[in-house]
Parts: sequence; C-alpha cells; structure tokens
Amino acid sequence: MTESWRGLVLRFHFYAGVLVGPFVLIAALTGVLYAATPQLESWLYADHLRVPASTSSVPLSEQVKAAVATRPGDDLVAIRPAPEPGTTTRVLFGGDGDALPTVFVNPADGAVVGELMTYGTSGVLPLRTTIDQLHRNLMLGEPGRLYSELAASWLWVVALGGVFLWFSRRRAQRTKPTTRKHATVGLWVLVGALFLSATGLTWSTYAGENVADLRKALNWTTPALAGGGDHAGHDMSNPIPAPPGQVDSVLATARSAGIDAGLIEIKVPPMAGMAWNVTEIDRSWPTQVDAVAVNGDVVDEVRFADYPLAAKLTRWGIDLHMGVLFGWPNQLLLLAVGLGLVALVVLGYRIWWLRRPTLGFGRPVPRGQWRKVPRAQLVAVLVVAAAVGWFVPLLGVSLVAFLLVDAVLSARSRRRKATGSEAESSPVAG
Repeated sequence: MTESWRGLVLRFHFYAGVLVGPFVLIAALTGVLYAATPQLESWLYADHLRVPASTSSVPLSEQVKAAVATRPGDDLVAIRPAPEPGTTTRVLFGGDGDALPTVFVNPADGAVVGELMTYGTSGVLPLRTTIDQLHRNLMLGEPGRLYSELAASWLWVVALGGVFLWFSRRRAQRTKPTTRKHATVGLWVLVGALFLSATGLTWSTYAGENVADLRKALNWTTPALAGGGDHAGHDMSNPIPAPPGQVDSVLATARSAGIDAGLIEIKVPPMAGMAWNVTEIDRSWPTQVDAVAVNGDVVDEVRFADYPLAAKLTRWGIDLHMGVLFGWPNQLLLLAVGLGLVALVVLGYRIWWLRRPTLGFGRPVPRGQWRKVPRAQLVAVLVVAAAVGWFVPLLGVSLVAFLLVDAVLSARSRRRKATGSEAESSPVAG
C-alpha cells in the first residue's frame, strides 16, 4: 500500500508545499513575533502598567471617577482593577469595534497615569494588537484573513503528507542532507503544527463558521451569563447609565461569591437597574474564568468547573495557541514551533531548487501517479477529501484549483509531445 501511494503523496506534498509555503511562512514569522510581545509590551508600556507598590489604595469607585473625568461624555464599558500591588487599574470606554480607549489609574492615589487603546477580550496593547492583525489578516481587514485560513487549512495536510513520505523511505540507506534536515525538523514540530492548524481554523472565516455550527449542534459551546444581558423591562431608547459609584458594592458581592482571581473584568451595564457582569480573566494555569451577574445580589453565575469538556478544551486550546496558558514556557514552545515551521518552508524550497529542471516549474515525480493506487482506496480517499473540503472550504477550493492547474499543464505537455512527434515524422523538403 505504501509504494502504491508514495508517488501520488510525493507529488501532492510538492505542489502543496511550493504553492502554500509563502502563506505558512508569513503566518509562522508573525506568530513568532506575537509570542514574544508580552515582555516587549511590559517594557515598552511600563509607565502605563507599573506604579510604585503600595499597601493602601483608594476605593475602586474613586479610581473610576478619575478616569471618567478625563473622557467626559464617553460611555464607560468596563473596569479591570489592579491585579496586584505595583500595577494599574484599567478603565475602558466605548470605542470602534474591539479597540477600546483605556485609561490607566494608579490605585494608590487615584491619579491617572496615561491612556492607550486596548484590544479584545485579552486587553492587549497597541504593539501586540498590530502584530496580531498582521498575523491574522496582514492588516488588510476581512479579505486578508483568507491568507491565514489558507495556511491553517493546508498546514496539517502538508505535515501528515510529510510524515507518510518519511515512513515510506525510512529504510533508505542514502538521503540527501537537505532532505534529511527537512524530515527531521518536520518530525520535531509535527504535533505543534497540527495543533496550530486545528486551533487556527477555529478563528477563520469559513471553516471557523462551520466549527462554530458544529460546536453548537453538539452543545459544546461556552456557557454564558443569562442575567447580565437581559434588557427586558428597560426602556433602551433613552438609557440612563449605571452610576460608577456602584462598582465598590458590585466588586464586594462578586468577591463574596467566589470571584477570587487577581485578573477580573467588571462590565458596566448600559443602563441603571441592569446587572453588572464580573468575570475572571486569568487564562493561565489553572484557568480562572468564573463569572457572576450582580444586581444587588448575585442573579446568575457560570463556573469553569461546570463547562462541558469540549468547552474547556476549546478554552485551553485557544490560550495555548496565544501563549498565555503556561506563561513563558508556553511562549518558548510557540517560538520553537514557529521557527521550526520557518525552517521547514526554507528547506522545502531549497529541495525544490536543487531538484528543479533548468527551465520550468519543476516536478518531483511524473504525472499519472494516481493510476498506481488501488481503485477502491482512491475512491475512499476522494470521498473523505470531498467531506473535508466542504468543512474547510478554502482547502477544498484550492485543492480543486491545484488539480485544474495540473490538468492544464498535463494537457499542454501532451500537445507539445504530439506536435514534436508529428514534426519528426513529416518529410523534410530538400
């Protein structure tokens, strides 16, 4: 079976590697940059993040009022109290999409120390936001996300194809050094590559939507608070903002309900009389993401311990992908895998360059390898490929495109050979 498939897998691995390699290379390089940003941000934004440690602090409501005074008229949306002495409190205001203007306050005296834009649930700062957008979409918005989805869609295919080829030739006595290095690096980063591919697809545009639908159908979704978002009975046409002074009692109630992580976010309701959501946001190990809705008393709660296993695995997978689950060891692991992928792409292109013909695109093996594969096995693989291509649309579309290009090149080659044969057999005028 191995010999019958080897030629087809080698040809497929070659085409996929050459054509998708640039996308994987960019995703790997930007991922390496992203993994290194926490320490860079801690240094670059030290004036916003760090203050002299103090054993005393002013009430959280006073800190919030100081921040609100710097942005009069803006909507207050969330507060992230200082997680430990020597750090600042973040007060977030309404902004454009996920980018929120954030005021940093010294909890010791309530003095505002600066303002920055923060991004998303993770609250990342401008440097990491820029690198994140570069990694996600090349800073081209939604159209640019296709590049990262294409890389994630093909990475696992190329990786598993490489493993098959390695097993099929592992008994060979002689292997060229570049090929041997390529195989060795590929085996070392295999698990990491498969993990990054799978978790990356959950954020993608088309495959990500299918993943979300599947999780919903199987009841694998992350539980959410029901009490904090209920607008029933409230006139939202002319909302009266919740008074910031309530934050002290809200925080005390949440702490008494077991919200004990250092990193928490207090989401301010859009209208007085509605519940405040208080959520743990410490995604390191052990994960703390419990949440409660407070409206005088606790009116709803969601505990991480009660998450379905699939939701827990999703949470851990995302945090591991982002390099936050295990702190700096997690970052080092991502750096190693990312640099390994860079080496794989570079070595792969070197192999192609060394084997290429003088002119043309180059090919590792002749066409027609599919004829060597047993018909039943080929049909089964095509059925699986069609199903996977439907679930991961960019993989399916690009695979069809690859096959069409190969068919066109094959037809041109046959025509050239036929034309050459006719010319040789034609009588030459003397």
